[in-house]
This record gives sequence, C-alpha cells and structure tokens, in this order.
Amino acid sequence: MDEAISSGSLETVLLVAGIILVLLALSALFSGAETALTAVSRPLMHELEKDGNTRAAMVTRLLDKRERLIGTLLLGNNLVNISSSALATSLLMKLFGQAGVVYATVVMTIMVLIFSEILPKMIALNSVNSVALRLAPIMRVLVWVLAPVVSVMQAIVQLIIRIILPNRGQNRSAAMMMAELRGVIDLHTREMADQSPEIHHERAMLRSVLDLADVEVSEIMIHRRNIMTIDADQPIRAIIEQVFSSPYTRLPLYRDKPDNIVGVIHAKVLARAVQEHTDRGTLDTLDIMAVATAPWFIPDATRLLDQLQAFRARREHFALVVDEYGTLQGVVTLEDILEEIVGEIADEHDITVMGIRPQPDGSYVINGDVTIRDINRQFDWDLPDEEAATLAGLILHESRSIPEVGQTFLFYGFRFEVLRRQRNQITALKVIRLPSRDDVE
Repeated sequence: MDEAISSGSLETVLLVAGIILVLLALSALFSGAETALTAVSRPLMHELEKDGNTRAAMVTRLLDKRERLIGTLLLGNNLVNISSSALATSLLMKLFGQAGVVYATVVMTIMVLIFSEILPKMIALNSVNSVALRLAPIMRVLVWVLAPVVSVMQAIVQLIIRIILPNRGQNRSAAMMMAELRGVIDLHTREMADQSPEIHHERAMLRSVLDLADVEVSEIMIHRRNIMTIDADQPIRAIIEQVFSSPYTRLPLYRDKPDNIVGVIHAKVLARAVQEHTDRGTLDTLDIMAVATAPWFIPDATRLLDQLQAFRARREHFALVVDEYGTLQGVVTLEDILEEIVGEIADEHDITVMGIRPQPDGSYVINGDVTIRDINRQFDWDLPDEEAATLAGLILHESRSIPEVGQTFLFYGFRFEVLRRQRNQITALKVIRLPSRDDVE
C-alpha cells in the first residue's frame, strides 16, 4: 500500500476521492428529485401556480412531460453511479491491487445505497412538495441539457414497446379512471376522517358526486306507498284543505284510482288562484286542473346524473317514476338528488322519520325501508346495493324467502335479525356488525 501511495500522487488520490463524493452527491440529488417529482401533489402545484409561484409552474411543466423527466433522472442517476463506481474501482486497485475490486464493490454499494438512495429518498418522502419546489429549477436545466440524448433513448424505448405491447394504452377506460379517482379520495381522506367528522362528510359528498352516473332514480325515489296523492274529482274546498294541510309543496292529482295521475298541483300556485277567486267570490268554480301542471313521467332506470340535467333543462323539480309496464313506482324530486350528494336536508316542514336507532349493546334497529346507500354513507359500511335498494330488499335477496320474525342471517360481516314484519314486508331489523380479524387482533 505504501509503495502504491508513494508511486502515485497523493493529490491525485484526493482529487479522485473528491470527484467520487461529488458524483455520490449528484446521485443523491437525482434520487431525491425522482421521489419528490413523481410523488408531488399536482393539484397543489396547480393552485400554487395560479397564485403566481414560478417554481410550481416549473414543476407543472416538468410533469407535463413526465417521460422526458423520468428519462433525464434515470440517465443522470445511472451516469453518476457508474462513473463513481468506475473511479472508485480504479483508485482502490491502485492502492490494493486486484483486491481493490472487492473493496470498491463493497464500499460503493454501501455508499450508494445509504447516501445516494435511501437517505435522499426518505428526505424527499417526508417533504415531497417542498423538495420538488426546491429542485425544480435544477431539473429544468438538466432536462434541457440532456434533451437530445433522452429523446434518442425515448425513441428506442417506444419502438421496443410497440413491438412488445402493440395495444398499449387502450385498456385505460373511463371506468378505470373513475375507480382510480375514488381510490384517491378514499386514500387521502381515510386517516383524517377518523379524526374529523367534517372530512368524513366531505368524503361522502365526493363519492356521491362520482356515483351519480351509476345510481338509478329507483334507488332514491319516494315509494308509491309513501306518496300523498289527491283525488281531483273531490270538491275544490276539500282539495284546498288537503293541499294546505300537507307538508309537501307539490302533490300529484289522480282520477278514478291512485295510479292514474292526471296532474301535479303546486301549493303556491293554488294559493294564488284561491286568493284571486276568493276576491271575486267564485271559489267554488275554481277548476283544479286549470292550475295544475301536466305530470312528468320518467323510467325507473334513469340515472341520477341524467335526471339532474333533465331537471335543470326543464326547470322542474318533480317527476313521477314508472316501471317498464308504465305502472307508477314513486316520485323523485330535485331535493332527493341533492340530498344524495350533501346528505339529508331537513326544514321546519319535514316529517322526521327515525329510520336508524342505535342500541346500548352497539347494535342498530333499522327500518326495512331505509336505503342501503344511506346506511353505508352514515356508518361507512360496504353493504352491496347492486341487487336491492333497501335493507329489507337485501334480506329478501340474500335469503331467497320471506323470513319470519326472529330469524337471523349472517352475511357480509353482519348479523341481521328480523324484528317486525307486516304481511310480506319486513319493517324492522336488528343489525350487528361482527368483529373482523383485524378488530379481534
């Protein structure tokens, strides 16, 4: 070793060692930049750019050409790593002979792994956005300098990809992108939702907006059993009394039978007509059909997003839902769709229905007509709603029978007990969520 040192210049050894350290520092720079720029929050950068942050604008421009950015990072990282390893091998071979190859391999592996890979990437992960903003100007210059080499590399890679994967990029459907967006919402709000009820509500709203194109009006409509209708053939004073005593603003009018809807009366329009006829003393001659609007029938398979757009286009808030045979199934209003997004909207005229009642033992007594979507949204459960809209419908679908009072069922990680039944309708159930394996542990 002494002979090797004496035969060479000490200054040269120190110079080579210094170059190796600089190359390791550059490798750390590339590794940290790769982690930060690939994990940076693009929406945050977009907002900062709108506020005039020039570095955020650089990050956005770099992300717009992600393939060129990745190519530059990989080219630079591999270039400095290989160069530093080659110099270290040459230096240690001069100092220790052939054994220097082994020493160089061990030393450079440890140095590169700890100081050029793990350490900078951990630092970048702990401060992704700030690190990305700091390194953006440097990476912008490097991307420009290495652009010719990276372009050639990209062309070669694209050619190979076309040969190996001729159908690349055709499998990313709109459904996959929507699923990815739902995953992003869940991923970024799950931990905060446990600490803040507001975050839980916001997550439910975002997921509901995404579900508008998948949910049918039949899943949120007011069932025909709960609709208040008025016989249009009654005396006008009886109709007026029923309309003004009702908590609803719009009421369907029927003739002969409740399914035969012939119009929809608005309480405000009727009040104005009553006032005019009262002033003239002709209230008994008021024709209810003259102030009613024509009924608007929609299929029960209409998607909520389509119906919301239809409400806006027609400037109406009330529609009657019919099945494929034209039979009345229920009604849906603009408020029903808005409540599907923001949750229940109650006012001083609403009739409060206690559909879910928590019990001291941790279980819940739930009415059979409560929708599965409302249950999932309130408790963050995952009960399936593809085959049934209500909890009672889910029990009927899974049991393939009409259960008796007292019968219990176990499925989807829950225990369901039938508490009440009226004829063939399940009206109340006791629901207990069974502990999962993680809960037990």
